[in-house]
Formats: sequence, C-alpha cells, structure tokens
Amino acid sequence: MSAARGYDHAAVHYTSDAELLAVAVPFLEGGLTAGEPTLVSLEPERAELVRDALPSSAPVDFLVTGDLYARPAAAIRSYRELMAGLVAGGAAGIRIFGEIPQAAIDSSWDRWARYESAVNHAYDQFPLRSICAYDTRTTPRHVLDDVARTHPFVATPGGGHHTNAGYVDPLSFLAVQRPMTPLPIELTAPLAELADPRPSAARRAVTAVAPAALADGELDDLVLAVSEIVDNALRHGRPPVRMRIWADAGHVVVTVHDTGAGPDDPFAGLLPADRRVGGRGLWIAHQVCAQVTLHHDDTGFTVRLVVGRLPVQAQRG
Repeated sequence: MSAARGYDHAAVHYTSDAELLAVAVPFLEGGLTAGEPTLVSLEPERAELVRDALPSSAPVDFLVTGDLYARPAAAIRSYRELMAGLVAGGAAGIRIFGEIPQAAIDSSWDRWARYESAVNHAYDQFPLRSICAYDTRTTPRHVLDDVARTHPFVATPGGGHHTNAGYVDPLSFLAVQRPMTPLPIELTAPLAELADPRPSAARRAVTAVAPAALADGELDDLVLAVSEIVDNALRHGRPPVRMRIWADAGHVVVTVHDTGAGPDDPFAGLLPADRRVGGRGLWIAHQVCAQVTLHHDDTGFTVRLVVGRLPVQAQRG
C-alpha cells in the first residue's frame, strides 16, 4: 500500500479461534512480505494464539493493550505518535491487527464507538491498514451494530477484504447524540453545587470534597480538567453555568452544564487541540480523566468528568 492511500480500516467478526487466525495470519504475513512494520494489539490470550501461528522469527511487534486502551483520546495520541515515528523512519506502509479490550467494550462502549469512528479521520494521514477483531460470542449486538457503522471495510478469512455498505462517515456518526445515563451517584444529592463559578472556585470545590483514597495524581488531574471545562463554559458557553460534584471513597464525578450548544467540532476532545471553540480544554480532560462524557440536549451542553474507579455496576453509560 502506498503512503498516499491513507487509512484502510477494516473489521472482522469471528466466531472461533480458527476463524480469527484465518484472518490475522494472512494479513500479518502480507505486511511482513511487503517489508512493512507489522504490529499486533490483542489481549494476552489471543496475542499468544497469533504469536504461535506465526513463524518464530517473524518480526512482529506485540503491543501491551492495558495502558494503551485506558482512554480513547489517549489511545489516539499514542497510536499517532507511534505511526509518526514509523513513517519518519521510512515506513511506506504500516499494518496493525488489534482489538478493543473486552473490559472497555463492557463498561464504556459509547466512548469507544466514538473512537472507532474518529480514527477514520485521525489516522488518515498515515499509510495504515488495520483490522479490528470482534468476537461475536462475547460482543453485544449493539456493539456489533456500531462496528458495522464505523469500519469502511470488512475482512474475511484467507485475505478477503470488502467494502462495507453500512459504513457511516465520522461527521455523520459522531453527530448522533447518545443518551448520557446518570451514574448511580448522580441520583444522590451532590456534595457541592456552584453557579457560574470562576475556575479558581471550581478548583477549590473539587479539592474540598475529593476522597483521600484517590490514586496519586488523580486529584491534580481532575482539578486541571475541571478548571479547563469551567473556563470553556464561561468563555464559549451560554449562562447560567452550573457545576455539581459527587464523591465517595473511590471516585469523584463532576458535571459542568451551560445552556449553549457546545462545540461544533465532532472530534472535540478526541483529537489534539486546534484552538477551535472548546478544543483545548476538552482534549486535556480526555487525556487525564478516567471517563469524559459530552452530551447535548434541549437544555444545553453538559460535560461529565470522572476520576477514580467506578463500581462495576456503574461503569456503563
């Protein structure tokens, strides 16, 4: 594949280990034959399955998925930096066979659906071919439906590669509003509620209620994100601005709401700031918070920030 071709983003739905290998192995071997940097980004069990199916001397790089897929925006940044380095080193083509970890699919799919759509734009400057693997035995139907809308191509066993008629371009996909399901803690009275706060007041309020059990750096990250989001709301939103804070022993949830329409950039938060309205603060928040949810409705625009670890039953939504 020439560098001018851009991003070739395919998905495979597989029903067995043998079917996974029937797609992965020809794809990876094709990259090796072409002299392209060839990478695998799978969870450990499937990574070993693929490793064992390749020649022991195959120069395939296996990436560690845990940290890489901690946050969608951080994954985009990491992959862009990785691919920029490969291209600078002379790569005319790059191949990646990967998957989004099951824990991310189960707990925060809406954010990763946005990722799968946004990367069609975010990676298009690179000579990249990738295949995203989804196990139909464990992947929910609504996830598979989104996969069909976010991948321009479909990969099949034996090297098959077909145009996906159900693909929806990122501008259209990301424009569709998804519901922001309240987290259980949001159904309780907030510990603090501020009207039209200055960033300094917002920072003090978060510091005052944050639990001591937060991991090192998480409070600093949240204070930074809240300051940026409140500043965005005051500068670019429409008053009144309302900030609410909830916290328990393990996590903090902050919402910032204004009555404006929010940023008009569908990639806001997922791609590096380009100084458009809301871009910088949202991108910073997506880098440092465990979860960031953006929501537009008839009352205005809401940003929800989460740090710490949510209870398992609260992670979805």
